[in-house]
Amino acid sequence: MRSPAETLAFLRDVRLFKDVGTAELAVLAGNLDERTLRRGQVLFREGDAGEEMFLVQRGTIVISKPVTGRVEQVLARVGPGDFFGEMSLFGQLPRSATVQAETDVTLLVLDREALRRLTENSPRAAAAFFQALVQVFIERLRASGDLVAEVTRWGLEATGLDVDSR
Repeated sequence: MRSPAETLAFLRDVRLFKDVGTAELAVLAGNLDERTLRRGQVLFREGDAGEEMFLVQRGTIVISKPVTGRVEQVLARVGPGDFFGEMSLFGQLPRSATVQAETDVTLLVLDREALRRLTENSPRAAAAFFQALVQVFIERLRASGDLVAEVTRWGLEATGLDVDSR
């Protein structure tokens, strides 16, 4: 378990909190729980209920979706400073993918209550957090759109259709 000062130092380097003041970040750090996973341990599976997001403090996480049977498609690998699980935090929806520790991992847990406290106690810090989050969402959406286009092109090429004729 890390000290509050170590957690604060880590949060200062996380993109989501780059514009959050030190005092607000210190309060937030005190509201985050720590969770550890051993290599290979599953944090949650697609379809599980959830109401928190996670920040990777140490180690690597693999995010995947089942394709068929025991085959999984790796969607992303995330490491220190990255985050995941935000859709369940905000949308109150089941988990959209499976998350498993690729290495031993230490996570910080941001749940609805900690987010509510941040929003109520420091609207400016919350606004900075949400703005950074939206920027990441835009980047992820753009990457997803690029992937859909690429997969569509592969499918067309696999069927023998001439994708270059217009």
